[in-house]
Amino acid sequence: MSVFGPVVKIHPVVLASICDSYERRNEGASRVIGTILGIIDKHSIEVTNCFSVPHNESEDEVAVDMEFAKNMYELHKRVSPTEVIIGWYATGFDITEHSVLIHEYYSREATNPIHLTVDTALQSGKMNIRAYVSAQMGVPGKTVGVMFTPLTVKYIYYDTERIGVDLLQRTRVTPSRTKGLTSDLSQVGSAASRVQDMLTTVLAYIEDVLSGKVTADNSVGRFLMDLVNKVPTITAEDFENMLNSNINDLLMVTYLSNLTQAQIALNEKLVLL
Repeated sequence: MSVFGPVVKIHPVVLASICDSYERRNEGASRVIGTILGIIDKHSIEVTNCFSVPHNESEDEVAVDMEFAKNMYELHKRVSPTEVIIGWYATGFDITEHSVLIHEYYSREATNPIHLTVDTALQSGKMNIRAYVSAQMGVPGKTVGVMFTPLTVKYIYYDTERIGVDLLQRTRVTPSRTKGLTSDLSQVGSAASRVQDMLTTVLAYIEDVLSGKVTADNSVGRFLMDLVNKVPTITAEDFENMLNSNINDLLMVTYLSNLTQAQIALNEKLVLL
């Protein structure tokens, strides 16, 4: 459930960093917290990076190393000046009283910061990831409280991140939980197989709609129309000639690179004689 507000878009590297910080937490620590960085636009907040912040927490008080957080952010700005502080994260399922105190500090570092919670303990059977924004509540002139309202969370990735995510997905089916990198040709083959499976699914859906077995969905039809319009109009013969030409160029470049490597290795051996 979410309220009206910006959409929080999270990259996989952020979740991996949070899980890594939780696994490396100090002995006896129940959770870890940290600063999240990203880019803010008119309708969304893109979370692209984060770093953990040391803290001590007990039933009565919480202490956060603010100086460490400031120094880390200053160092990070030298590498990625476009990323700004957009809030903070905490592992766990619930928002505690200490979360309100920590949120007050980040309210001084960012305008209307978001609070990201990651259920690394899998209390609900899965890793729930939620984003909140705070709003003051209470009677004017009296004690004012804070209410955390949820935001919509989406997951996005760059092409380079997709490669890592796909590799992690393949480790689930191996007993040792390890998986080596595949060759370029194997990746092309697996990608072609996935495309073929998706086309088979689309064709089966279209046949079911035409036969009346499934009710037509206008949104799916618009997506399919956009997909068809993006395919260039080209005959099968021209496509085959173009593909063969590109393959020949690729093989020639590969042959020349291997020949160059052999020439360099031979030259090094001759120099040592």
